[in-house]
Amino acid sequence: MADEKAIAYDGPERVYPPVIAAALVWFRGLGLKITVDGAHHVPTTGPVVLASNHVSYLDFIFAGWGARPSKRLTRFMAKEAVFSHKVSGPLMRGMKHIPVDRDAGSGSFREALRALKAGEVVGVFPEATISRSFTVKEIKSGAVRMAVATKAPLVPVAVWGTQRMWTKGRKRQLLKRRVPVLVYVGEPMYPQRGEDLEALAVELRRRMQELLNRAQRDYPVQPAGPDDRWWLPAHLGGSAPTPEEAAEMDSAGAR
Repeated sequence: MADEKAIAYDGPERVYPPVIAAALVWFRGLGLKITVDGAHHVPTTGPVVLASNHVSYLDFIFAGWGARPSKRLTRFMAKEAVFSHKVSGPLMRGMKHIPVDRDAGSGSFREALRALKAGEVVGVFPEATISRSFTVKEIKSGAVRMAVATKAPLVPVAVWGTQRMWTKGRKRQLLKRRVPVLVYVGEPMYPQRGEDLEALAVELRRRMQELLNRAQRDYPVQPAGPDDRWWLPAHLGGSAPTPEEAAEMDSAGAR
């Protein structure tokens, strides 16, 4: 649990910088083409809630890339199972990410608030799980509530292209070469106490979808053929499930 041992946000960063350096080697080795647009929207100091869409198991790497031009490290909230893995666990803890126990989320929420009050950037995936339809699913209000509680700007982010390397229901292709990845960062929202949290969540989702729509329009690569249309959403002629079909698949999986 996140509150079993307090994370020292003011301590030395022994793990995050080497991981970033390793990621750069990986990106260069594979010729990944990463485009970050709107990075100036991430404040260079103070608490920030970064709210990203979720199309891939790699999204936390690239969504956090949007904060790098502001020289910020992002502490992502991620499911606890990632922290239990013998390889990813020590790395996630070393980078001071925040484990989320979905059966007891209050401790994780408190840890996220503590990080924000310490002036950190906290990354959140408000959809909670990967979107099989590659559109923005209904989102939860946690990111909004964190921003309100700490007076932090709420910055929407859209990531696109990562699903081609590793997403739900597809074989991972971590060595796929020259994959373009777009990271679009939107203007901050400044939620205030007394505002309707659900209405704010709806507005956040609208902004995330707008950024995602733009990233999908701007993406420089088209499917290689009929069998390669799986990574496009249905409304753009892809063979990904529609949002309704994806919701049913998620429900069946939960059952």
